[in-house]
Amino acid sequence: MSVLVVGSIALDTVKTPVEEHADQLGGSASYAAVGASFFAPVKLVGVVGDDFPKSEFDFWKSRNIDPSGVQQVAGKTFRWSGEYAWDLNTRETKSVALNVFENFWPELPENLRETQFVLLANIAPSLQSHVLDQMRRPRFVVADTMDLWIETTRKDLDALLPRVDLLILNESEARMMTGDTSLIRAGRSLRRMGPKYVAVKKGEHGALLFGPDDFFSCGAYPLEDIHDPTGAGDTFAGGLAGYLAGKGDGEVDFALLRRAVIFGSVLASFNVEAFSLERLRSLTSEEIDERYEMFRLMSQFEVLP
Repeated sequence: MSVLVVGSIALDTVKTPVEEHADQLGGSASYAAVGASFFAPVKLVGVVGDDFPKSEFDFWKSRNIDPSGVQQVAGKTFRWSGEYAWDLNTRETKSVALNVFENFWPELPENLRETQFVLLANIAPSLQSHVLDQMRRPRFVVADTMDLWIETTRKDLDALLPRVDLLILNESEARMMTGDTSLIRAGRSLRRMGPKYVAVKKGEHGALLFGPDDFFSCGAYPLEDIHDPTGAGDTFAGGLAGYLAGKGDGEVDFALLRRAVIFGSVLASFNVEAFSLERLRSLTSEEIDERYEMFRLMSQFEVLP
């Protein structure tokens, strides 16, 4: 089955202590769509300006990503620039120019409204709700969020949560939303706000998954070289949602979600190995399967006979 991905599409400028790259493909929907495309066809929804490179549309199509829901309008594409410190965990936003994204109000083509799996990538909760208002009984809805929406649009976010099957956010955001210092308590508190499942991203320390009666913790794949962490969380969400859609002929249960979390983590580990989406452009399914198997062996703590 296909997965509908809605979010921001941007041109990013990223600087680390070692390198700087300008006007690269970025945005939550860009990373999420490519991550999902390794497992299922993707329907992409977003907005770009008339300065957006045509080559990126060709790239999407080559990856089984349908860009018919991407609006191209007069003006400049959303641009973001940021700089990372030496540890590559601390990031300072240098500039944000919303441009055409400022007035983005997604209107879904009729052929996209029947999509069974939906990933609401990191955009304002009011836009995420507007997308769901146009959908016809999706089977599984994943939503990502961030500290900005928690601080400025909490009412809209609270209204969205009961409509979501899986909420994804990072550890500081989980604590911010709940006021709990313990991530275990925070995950359970978030579930009581509406979503059936909650995934808490912990960056280089892995992720936590909470269900009605289940809990799962996975580590992160150890890497020697990290070049650009931008988009890792979006790639995680995309890989997870794409894996669910790719297995969409059965029930989405906790066992399937556990595997989806691992595959999302695997995709995120590849994403940080190069700037922008460059590593994902050359990534193969064989490399994903190999790293998944290494992940499985690394996580096994009992020696089998």
